[in-house]
Amino acid sequence: VMAFETFAVHAACIRGVEAIPVTVEVSLAGGIPGIQMLGIPSMEVMESRGRIRCAMRSAGFEIPRSGITVNLAPGDIRKTGSGFDLPIAIAVLAADGQIPRDNLDRCLIAGELGLDGTVLPVKGEVAFQLLARDMGLSFIAGRSDQHVPLAGVDCGFIDHLSQLARGMGEAARHYLDSEVLEAAFEPELDYADVLGQEVAKRGIALAAAGELGLLMIGSPGSGKTMLARRMTGILPELSVEDQQEALCIHSVLGENIDGLLAGHRPFRSPHHSISTAGLIGGGRPVHPGEISLAHGGVLFLDELAEFPTGVLQTLRQPLENGGITLTRADGTYSFPARFQLLAATNPCPCGYFGDPAGRCKCSPAAVQMYQNRIGGPLLDRIDIRIDVWRSDSRELLGREAGKGSSELREGVERARAFR
Repeated sequence: VMAFETFAVHAACIRGVEAIPVTVEVSLAGGIPGIQMLGIPSMEVMESRGRIRCAMRSAGFEIPRSGITVNLAPGDIRKTGSGFDLPIAIAVLAADGQIPRDNLDRCLIAGELGLDGTVLPVKGEVAFQLLARDMGLSFIAGRSDQHVPLAGVDCGFIDHLSQLARGMGEAARHYLDSEVLEAAFEPELDYADVLGQEVAKRGIALAAAGELGLLMIGSPGSGKTMLARRMTGILPELSVEDQQEALCIHSVLGENIDGLLAGHRPFRSPHHSISTAGLIGGGRPVHPGEISLAHGGVLFLDELAEFPTGVLQTLRQPLENGGITLTRADGTYSFPARFQLLAATNPCPCGYFGDPAGRCKCSPAAVQMYQNRIGGPLLDRIDIRIDVWRSDSRELLGREAGKGSSELREGVERARAFR
């Protein structure tokens, strides 16, 4: 009889933008050697069997010559992701007596295994850390280049599976201050670099002050996108709560978080071919969409009239509620989505309706049809509409620098404090 024929460790599974606790139970019994997976594992979890075998062999461990039953509890929730590789391997080795069991019950473990035994990081580290803090556990995973130090979380990493032969206390290392990610993010764009367009700047500042939706209408080359990309620079600093929520969403989707760590608000500009699931969230497994990635920042919809009408109308509820709730067969998912809506569109199919040069050849019916594509219900939720005209080159050369982002930001902060 083996010394330890059953064992369990703490793991987690990403569901939406949250990590939910999962207990990895392993039982070694007689029978045909192999690994049986229970607990509604997805395909990537099932594939962990091959990775675990190769990693254990490469790390110098023996593969138990018995039937291995792995149960992922609770059994009524579908388990997804590659983060179960490490906790399953640790539970098997501990059940077989090949590694010490000390401190394993105090750890929340997540990590993907390479075939050579290397422990790799997984998406959703911030969500895992938040769960570990709530459960009073240490979080152990692969070393991540995008590590986010959170207050109140004891966090460590393992580089290679072979290190566990000495026990978790010896294998897990803490991040040094020099190893913690330093956000080397480029400075935000400044409105001082935009000559002219003072009326448009004023409109954007008013929208930022009142957290209002804004639509810019103008011909191609008038500077709509240039103005939009600088809007995050005039918004107040993110609150700690909003920054943590934004970090969690970006971490779950594997998005770069350098800008958030540097204190910059998110700026998302999806292409007009985006699907409904891509914009508001969905898919299988259910994941947050662009409106949640823009949480705390700016969602810029360029070429607004080119977006499918049905996709645009899904923005109505998030704009009112500051979040999105999706109901699926396996339950309800809620994602935060408090964002500043900024949109731009051409006035007609050719883009030059109303241009002083008189270049537009579109018929009145074509212009009306193009503008109707946006849809009245969404336009009712866009509070400010401004025309953006191309500036004359001679006017630009002789114009002095206008208001910069710092000056506009001061006005926005004063207005929000007054509210």
